[in-house]
Amino acid sequence: MGSIVIAIPEGEASVSVPPIKEKKNTFVDSLVHVISFLGENKNRNDVRKIIHSIKVGIALVLVSLLYLLDPLYKQVGENAMWAIMTVVVLFEFYAGATLSKGLNRGIGTILGGGLGCLAAALAQEIGGVGNAIFIGTCVFIFGAAATYSRLVPSIKKRYDYGAVIFILTFNLVVVSGLRAEKIVQLARERLCTIIMGFVVCIFTSLLVFPIWASDDLHDSVTSKFEDLARSIETCLEEYFSIDSEKENQPKFSFNTCKSVLYSKSKDESLANFARWEPWHGKFGFSYPWEKYLLIGEVLRDVAAATLSFKGCLRSPRQSSETLRTSIKEPCEVVGSSLAWTLRELGESIMKMRRCQAVALIMPKLKSMRQELSVVVLVSPSTLGGQLQNSDGLEIASFVFTLMEIIDKVEELTKQVEELGELASFRANK
Repeated sequence: MGSIVIAIPEGEASVSVPPIKEKKNTFVDSLVHVISFLGENKNRNDVRKIIHSIKVGIALVLVSLLYLLDPLYKQVGENAMWAIMTVVVLFEFYAGATLSKGLNRGIGTILGGGLGCLAAALAQEIGGVGNAIFIGTCVFIFGAAATYSRLVPSIKKRYDYGAVIFILTFNLVVVSGLRAEKIVQLARERLCTIIMGFVVCIFTSLLVFPIWASDDLHDSVTSKFEDLARSIETCLEEYFSIDSEKENQPKFSFNTCKSVLYSKSKDESLANFARWEPWHGKFGFSYPWEKYLLIGEVLRDVAAATLSFKGCLRSPRQSSETLRTSIKEPCEVVGSSLAWTLRELGESIMKMRRCQAVALIMPKLKSMRQELSVVVLVSPSTLGGQLQNSDGLEIASFVFTLMEIIDKVEELTKQVEELGELASFRANK
């Protein structure tokens, strides 16, 4: 390409300008945009979604080679579509979910196909009208039994998908079993391609930037401790602030407590996937994920008790400032102690170490309970003598809610201590 000459008036010399590139490498530009997006995006979950999408694309390309490459296509033929279908159906966001569905599909396919071929062969030996009667009886017995197993909670939680695949495979094989030899050959070829798709899924999911459900469950449970500690502190701060300060500051939102309260289904799903995951990082085999679910239950109890403060904070008939001031100091001490305890327990799980303050927490919780009991029962001039009016009832409700939270935190401390023993948390920091 030649240079572009720009003529400058008034007799000045011409300037030679290098040619301007009009075309750009679109592939390189797109790749740069994706990399810059991944680097600038601060939302970890969005980045993981992009990684998961890329992994699915890689897995689909790998199984598509069964069609694209002639040597492979000659070996598997049209059955290659079963490998592609397996990748589409099995590949999940979490590695544990992919492994769970893959093993369930494999077990269901092998059992259903094996029993279906056996029943088809026996039906062919019987022949005549007995052939149809025998096949119908087998379909009814195995279909009803597998369906009933899906209604058992322990089986449904972990093996529901395998039961569905068993019913599907068994019925397809046994009903099509008029020619047993052809069915056996076809089942064997399809099983091989399903195994190929399963291997590709597991390889891509576990070895290429794996996304572990166990890590998400661990982080989710530990973050709830900090959320509840901050919620308790904020509730007490708003309740004991004077009226002029209440008007100027925004009202406390209970959305954090509600998110903790509604987290049961998510925790159970993550725990189920985590049980299938292999040994990785800080989590070994037979890790006590059931204890995480028990801790989550107690955390939801704490969140429900914290939500009870809403009646005191949003009540149209607020108690007098004098009455609130009389219990402000002991309640604030209790609230700060509860927040400190929750943070200590959460840090213990997060760092996977035995909580050094457990020996101090239990006596401290008992002393807090006694202190609040004294506030309610031994101060008739400030509280006990006013329990008959709305001011005294509101204050009593507030104090009793604090006492309930203390009981739940005491139970939570025991659960965290048991988790440390079962998971072999280290003793030192």
